[in-house]
Amino acid sequence: MTVPFDTVLRDTREQVHSVLLDIMPALNAASIDERLHLKELGADSVDRVEIIMSLRERFGLSVAMSRFSDVPDLRALIALLAELREERA
Repeated sequence: MTVPFDTVLRDTREQVHSVLLDIMPALNAASIDERLHLKELGADSVDRVEIIMSLRERFGLSVAMSRFSDVPDLRALIALLAELREERA
């Protein structure tokens, strides 16, 4: 049985927000603006690597870190992760 993409996207969004809040505890959940890049949300370079590594592990993805380097904002990151999860399923 295939899970609808909207469901995968919604779950991906929830998981991304959860990882962000775990790694950046000073970030307020209500202040997460998906139109912003991780850097604009206050993530330094170490945070960004940790976020991507955590998400890859959480979703069981083995894609290269470089695949995430050109993602312009959080919304695009969520979409990319959802697509990668779909490909893996």
